[in-house]
Amino acid sequence: MAAQFGRRLRKGATATTVAALVVAALSASEAPGSTSLRADERAAEATEPPGTPVTGNSPYFTDLPPLNTPNKPGTSIDLPVVTGPAEAGIPATVLAAYKRAEENIRDTQPGCRLPWQLLAAIGKVESGQARGGRVDASGTTLTPILGPQLNGVGFANISDTDNGAYDGDPTHDRAVGPMQFIPSTWATWGQDGNADGRKNPNNIYDAALAAGRYLCAHDRDLSAQGDLDQAILGYNRSREYLRTVMSWFDYYRRDNHEVPDGTGVLPGSGVPDSHVGGAGNGNGGTNGTGNGNGRPGTRGPTTPPAKPDRPGSGKPGGGATKPPKTPPVKPPTTPPVTTPPPTTPPSPRPPAQAPVATLERLGSQSVSATEGEKFTERLRVRAKTSAGKVVPGAKVQFQIVGDTGARFADSETRIVVTTGFDGIATAPVLSAGDRPGRFVVHAKALGATAPAVAFAGTVKAEPAPAPRSDALARTTDKELKAETGAAFSDTVEIKATYKGNAAAGVGVTATMVTDDADHPVPNDKGPYFKDADGEPVRTLTALKTDANGLLKLPVIRTDGNAGTYKLRLTTADGVVLTIALTVTAATTAPTTDPSTPAPSSPTPTPTT
Repeated sequence: MAAQFGRRLRKGATATTVAALVVAALSASEAPGSTSLRADERAAEATEPPGTPVTGNSPYFTDLPPLNTPNKPGTSIDLPVVTGPAEAGIPATVLAAYKRAEENIRDTQPGCRLPWQLLAAIGKVESGQARGGRVDASGTTLTPILGPQLNGVGFANISDTDNGAYDGDPTHDRAVGPMQFIPSTWATWGQDGNADGRKNPNNIYDAALAAGRYLCAHDRDLSAQGDLDQAILGYNRSREYLRTVMSWFDYYRRDNHEVPDGTGVLPGSGVPDSHVGGAGNGNGGTNGTGNGNGRPGTRGPTTPPAKPDRPGSGKPGGGATKPPKTPPVKPPTTPPVTTPPPTTPPSPRPPAQAPVATLERLGSQSVSATEGEKFTERLRVRAKTSAGKVVPGAKVQFQIVGDTGARFADSETRIVVTTGFDGIATAPVLSAGDRPGRFVVHAKALGATAPAVAFAGTVKAEPAPAPRSDALARTTDKELKAETGAAFSDTVEIKATYKGNAAAGVGVTATMVTDDADHPVPNDKGPYFKDADGEPVRTLTALKTDANGLLKLPVIRTDGNAGTYKLRLTTADGVVLTIALTVTAATTAPTTDPSTPAPSSPTPTPTT
């Protein structure tokens, strides 16, 4: 008969020997630093974290990966083939859920460094990848996956915490779903991984994200072996469980591929699981229903009962045949050996969560972003009790109020976040949207009387694009001439256009340059403008064309240097217009300022 759930209870030299061979084979095929090196030693040394584990220490699959663990690229170890590559296949929806959870946590908790292969390893030993991928299109299991009743008989003793809502048991809790969460843990860590508005432990997207959040708790870095061991032991407090999960984790990192939903290989069966029933007995069960003391059993082929024969037919089962006599059984001469009940005290129920008395705002009180962009700062609050202690697992609602386009993911204006071990709830990234304005985000602890905390937000309008031009031209082709010490009588006027149309608001810079066509540089003599203080300048900036694309330059004056000069006009688009300026020697003595009229001749003083 195929192996079933609950095989962790099986002991013996055979299982120990096989496990040792598998670990040895895995270790032999790895490069230095691989996570499965010295797995037995690490498991023996790892300390068990406090608190009730995710699964309530329910039983799990103990099948190890194939001995022919695939090698990393470049290695040449040739291990014996024991099981085909089907063991590396992960059902499509289940695989997508693991990868989505990794991506979500990479965005929100990058320091955790959660690999999706770790979720796959846990999903393998907990439920055989949701019974070989027997899920619907949204990721919900086709039939419930329930663990044994956690009544203290061989497992943890956890009285009902959900009134049977998730596990159907109003007396004791049971582990639920493909990642086997007990209801009390799901109440704290449950997630909505497929964005359907529900947190369902029977949905692989929700369960995978919740498992990832739990593994990343306590600010763990799962790339560090110590944190990784603690995370796995927090899921099921068993060193055998740690060794088994680590073996599958290493296996999936080396080899994995997608298979259709419903065709995954269930541990212990060796073939795609298509006959899995409900909660089985401690030995796996044969009919798939069991008595509630084990994980789902694998239902083998059944034979329909023979039809009873007519009374008096003389055939077996007929009414005329008398049952054979059996000799009496003598009582045993020695009393039977009885096994005493376990002496280990039941695990205590988790303490009640302290109420949230205050929400402490972290970071800036106000945030801003330009429309069409994302806010760079995340909104965060810390939940505390009246004694000032942090409250992990509290539900905090962030709600946007205001007539702007600011939204959370999926265009949501309201979202609920669970505080981490440090009591901090961090809202998802805010998007500014396409409607500028002001808004407020209220952070409120659900189920508590703690005052809400407000964040002010502003969505700024996107700056108007800079005016563009592709051509500059003078409005007249009249030659520009002036004498030394005078002013040009003709005003320089230009027009900017873009694709043949007038270009309004185009910025222009005017510079007097040397007469060098290849390398013009600002001139230090010849024609000049005057600044606001009346001082000569040969460069003007911040000039702009009017609504008709026209620009008239200020009066251009000359000093005492005759010659041919250049006026260079440029725009931000790189459009250039060069205008020639001719300065000739004055025929009369120049005045100090060409704009000042020459003084009249003095009147002779009369004589007497």
